[in-house]
This record gives sequence, structure tokens and C-alpha cells, in this order.
Amino acid sequence: MHAALGDEHRLGIVEELAASDRSPTELGQRLELRSNLLAHHLDVLESVGLIERFASAGDQRRRYVRLVRAPLADLGVALARPAGMVLFVCSHNSARSQLAAALWRNRTGGGAASAGTHPAESVHPGAVAAAQRAGIDLSDSVPRLLEDSTTAAVVVTVCDRAHEELDPDPDWWHWSIPDPVEAGTDAAFDAVVVDLDARIATLQ
Repeated sequence: MHAALGDEHRLGIVEELAASDRSPTELGQRLELRSNLLAHHLDVLESVGLIERFASAGDQRRRYVRLVRAPLADLGVALARPAGMVLFVCSHNSARSQLAAALWRNRTGGGAASAGTHPAESVHPGAVAAAQRAGIDLSDSVPRLLEDSTTAAVVVTVCDRAHEELDPDPDWWHWSIPDPVEAGTDAAFDAVVVDLDARIATLQ
């Protein structure tokens, strides 16, 4: 892993992915790398277990790249936590974005809000229960429509469908998190909490 990160381009990819999952196209544009060179660097990083590539849960033709976070503590890779309000967005604002905002407030002490592109009538009971198991109260939370993101320091889409529907600003972050409502199990909702906690812990 240290050898793989000895290349400045690969280190740049890892630092970029510490904040946000990205499509190869997005990575190439942000890091100014040609597609063939980017593919080579991604192959190297994947071979040592630092990244994984996967299909979108929305547009199946689209692929994303995400960091494998377990080795990060040993490697000392971290990103500065953004100052100011963080806005988390998913389609229904009934599970992932609600959990993300609540965990962000609880774990960092920073401000966070959530919204949906097509909000549900209420927060999913599975999300409320998972939050309670994590020591967080979502019982009074209500889904709301995404109308304005200009007051947020960072916008984070936590849903592939919302990310692709919104055509987000290049500086937005994307955390590709599976929808626990589709499985409907405690384990699926708890897995969202674990994933979110790992991503938040990467930011210092």
C-alpha cells in the first residue's frame, strides 16, 4: 500500500476519495488525468485493496469509485472536516440523509441538516430504531424537500439516484450508500450507521 501511494497521482486519488465517492469521469476531471492513465492508477490502487469500483444503484450504466477505509488509520490519510453547515441529501429523506445529519451533529458537534428530492411522509421506523441503537434520537425528525442548498458549506448526496438526478456542483460530495429501506432489516439500517461513522471518522 505504501508503494502504491508513492506515486503523487495515486495519492491524489486517495485524498480525493477520502471526502467523496467519484465516478472515473469526475476523478479524471478533478485531477486532470487522461482516462487511460487514470485507469492504470485505479488498477494499482484496487490491486492493493485501497479502492473498489461498483455500479450505481440508480443508472446501472454508471460506475463509481470509493475508498476502502479500514487501512486509512495506519496510512495516516485524512481530510480536513469542513467548517459550517453540511447538508445531506437523498431521494426520500427518510433514512440515509436523516441518519447522516444526526450522526454528523452527534459525532462532530457541527451543524448538519438533511433534505430529499422526493421526500416521504415520515422518517422510516427502521432509521429511527437504528439511530436509537447508535444513541441518537430521530423520533421528532420530519422529511423535507430540497429547495435551497446555498447556505450549506458542503452538500453531500448519500444516494446514487439523487446524485444523478440533481447534476450536482463539482464541489459537492457523494457518499454512495445502499438504501436500507429496500432490505428493510435491522442489519441493513445498522450497516448504514457503520458506513456513515467510518466516513465521518476519516474527516478530522
